[in-house]
Amino acid sequence: MAVAGTTAGGFSEPGILDRERIIAKPGFNRWLVPPAALAIHLCIGMAYGFSVFWLPLSRALGADTPAACAEMNLIGALFTTACNWRVADLGWIYTLFFVLLGCSAAIWGGWLERSGPRKAGFVAACCWCGGILVAALGVMTHQLWLMWLGAGVIGGIGLGLGYISPVSTLIKWFPDRRGMATGMAIMGFGGGAMIGAPLANLLMNNFKTDVSVGVWQTFVVMAIIYFVFMMGGAFGYRIPPAGWRPEGWTPPVSKNTMITMRHVHLKNAHKTPQFWLIWAVLCLNVSAGIGVIGMASPMLQEIFAGSLIGLPDLTFAQLDAGQKGQIAAIAAGFAGLLSLFNIGGRFFWASLSDKIGRKNTYFAFFVIGIILYAAAPTLADMGSKALFVLAFGIILSMYGGGFATIPAYLADIFGTQFVGAIHGRLLTAWATAGIVGPVVVNYIREAQLAAGVPAGPALYTGTMYILAGMLVLGLIANALIRPLPEKWFMSDEEVASLQAKTAAANAGPTGSFGIGKGGFDGKALAAWAVVGIPLLWGVWVTLRSSLVIFG
Repeated sequence: MAVAGTTAGGFSEPGILDRERIIAKPGFNRWLVPPAALAIHLCIGMAYGFSVFWLPLSRALGADTPAACAEMNLIGALFTTACNWRVADLGWIYTLFFVLLGCSAAIWGGWLERSGPRKAGFVAACCWCGGILVAALGVMTHQLWLMWLGAGVIGGIGLGLGYISPVSTLIKWFPDRRGMATGMAIMGFGGGAMIGAPLANLLMNNFKTDVSVGVWQTFVVMAIIYFVFMMGGAFGYRIPPAGWRPEGWTPPVSKNTMITMRHVHLKNAHKTPQFWLIWAVLCLNVSAGIGVIGMASPMLQEIFAGSLIGLPDLTFAQLDAGQKGQIAAIAAGFAGLLSLFNIGGRFFWASLSDKIGRKNTYFAFFVIGIILYAAAPTLADMGSKALFVLAFGIILSMYGGGFATIPAYLADIFGTQFVGAIHGRLLTAWATAGIVGPVVVNYIREAQLAAGVPAGPALYTGTMYILAGMLVLGLIANALIRPLPEKWFMSDEEVASLQAKTAAANAGPTGSFGIGKGGFDGKALAAWAVVGIPLLWGVWVTLRSSLVIFG
């Protein structure tokens, strides 16, 4: 980090990472900011794809596992160097990712607003990539606790900072299209695994030897690639000067009282009922969606069983090991297809929310979701793969759309001054949902199996109805959200005082500054190509693998 210098007047000159150094100059194109955000989100989005490492790591020491390893407790697994790791113990890294994401976003959201997105993006890159390197050391020395500390804890902090780093910046650059702007960036988080998982497979196959599964080498290479991309994104961030608006745009005179032009201070946002209602809306929507993501593969296998490979008369229990391997590969394609709906939904629903409003968009999520969850058992009994896959594709599109729409919802209710920090605190709902959703779904399934319910559609009927019930609660919470009373908003003088530093740093005339005018010039096209080409490659790989579902 550059050390601040001193001007002739005695004022400290901002460092290269400071907020004051990234205020856009006249002529800057606002369409350069979304690809900068995507560069970071596509990297940290690999958190969704980390399960690609579990099976190779569970065989890291070879097949000759001591008999005592089967009875080892979790504490022993953290420190053993003689036993292969269990997939369940490795899976705790996934839980740590999203718990730390929510916690770090909540803790450091206020710091991000003060320090700016470049510094936050820089720290996120150091934590995410540094955490992966620590995890690589854990693989080399076969120490699971190092894996947890590196990828799970340090990497999870990087996830939180990287995830929220562009939110308030994009909303301020696109006041005319808040939903679309955040949808473009957050789409990248859903797409990160589509690029990272196949890339990881290619690298592991390249580095694999008779004595190594190739994971630590893959971690090192991916950490380097991600660091380059994330630094490019962090240094590509710019913030608009205080009071900036797109040229030719004025805030529309709207009778929609759900959209405020005022601002609520960070210290007061969580004191309002609206914050906790929106928290519940996100938590319930995500809990249901995460539950489906977690059981997508076994659900398809157990419901459709032999029909997936042209043997419709065979139940899951009647399949032999080879046939179960075949349908497992097909189910992996189903999970990939759901990830495409997840990504597309982030952009589609967030953009649609600019037209129909955020509250109405969430009404759509809950009403359509309730119908589809309730109908899922019937679709399974009908044996229609196409309708079943389409139904869950739509459900996952609304899961992703919920993430992308929520920052704009917060900006509508609380204003834009602290929206990044408020969003960070709201992400504790995601951390909660990351525990509640899978736990509820997994325990219901285990209870059904213990009760003697055979693998098939009946195994998931109760689960679908309970998830539909979660969405009913979300529908009620969304209906209760109202505009904030006047007492919660800051005065114009308070807002002006907060924005004075940015305004002074710009020291230019008021107005549009010519900043953010127009669309895709050559520089913007090049920036979009850098993130767009890898994303298109990931989409192509996913589509190719998912088409096998339909033969």
